[in-house]
Amino acid sequence: MQFIHCLSASAGLGTRLAHALHQIGRTLLLIDTQDRLFAASSPRSLFGWKQQLERGQLHTLPQAYGEGWHAPGVRADEPALTHIASDYDHVIFDTAWGRSDLALLPGAMHRLVMDIRHPDESAREAYRVLKTLACSGVAFDASLLGDRRACDHVRAASCHFLERSVTHAMVNLAGEDDAFAALAVRMADEERA
Repeated sequence: MQFIHCLSASAGLGTRLAHALHQIGRTLLLIDTQDRLFAASSPRSLFGWKQQLERGQLHTLPQAYGEGWHAPGVRADEPALTHIASDYDHVIFDTAWGRSDLALLPGAMHRLVMDIRHPDESAREAYRVLKTLACSGVAFDASLLGDRRACDHVRAASCHFLERSVTHAMVNLAGEDDAFAALAVRMADEERA
């Protein structure tokens, strides 16, 4: 099981990755952490996401690629998520730049998928997130998508200022014809290795 954190300015990055992973046979849960995906169609429940985790029963929404879960405010370091997440190959967190609270669960596999655009703030945000996580000591991989020049800039800054282990765990997929398919295949190959 792997936690994937999709950081982008607009909703949809996590959904596109979910479709690509589903195409190669992965089971997944896409979590709407910020009311961007499932707010209008969330199941009406007496229980919020915290109570759902305590009960071990998520109120998910069936999607073409797997399951969706409306859980605004949930973080990856929520201890009860580990038990629930074991039913999936991948748990994807849809998160917006600038509102990303990436407290990662130690011991779990984490991947960041960052949509970096130029000239917006996403390049600075991406570097800030990478630097913060590098200092945290939690293991993670990072995939950069979006504007090639902006992604190259983030990678160069990371190579210059951050530890080598961070830059070795980073892949720049900007400019790929189908970056999501390439990322899904890469993730499948890494699991087999």
